[in-house]
Amino acid sequence: MSQESQSSRTHIPAPCLIDTGTIVDKRDIQRLLADLSRVRYVHIQDGQVIREGEGCILEVFADHHSATLVANHTLYLNVCSFDYLEMSSLPDGQSCFDLIQDGRQLRLMPLSNPLQTRPARPINSAALEAVVADVLSASWDAQIDDEELGEL
Repeated sequence: MSQESQSSRTHIPAPCLIDTGTIVDKRDIQRLLADLSRVRYVHIQDGQVIREGEGCILEVFADHHSATLVANHTLYLNVCSFDYLEMSSLPDGQSCFDLIQDGRQLRLMPLSNPLQTRPARPINSAALEAVVADVLSASWDAQIDDEELGEL
């Protein structure tokens, strides 16, 4: 039996989590949190509430050299600051996302509903610059062609 056919038989499908579960993959955590906008947060250390408040998630990223920052009603979440994310629902049915690292927990509860408030997609500045450059280049080429035809 070939190595390929053995590996295809032992292939385990990717997880499918619906409203509850534990997420350990940093890319999955990043994708999930990137859709959040306004949140209520609770910082818990060793079972004790340290701080709570509301804020807007401005960035979700993965960088082993940067910190997660929560200040001035803004959150910059580094998924590398946490071991895993626990996804659950509160008794009132509200979604709850617990970022866990050792004895620390950052609980995020969405205040905005993506079904009610569809956020505008961020503009990809590099793609926009490329389109503008193409349009300007085509315009300049057309002007040069017109000038050359006028000289004939």
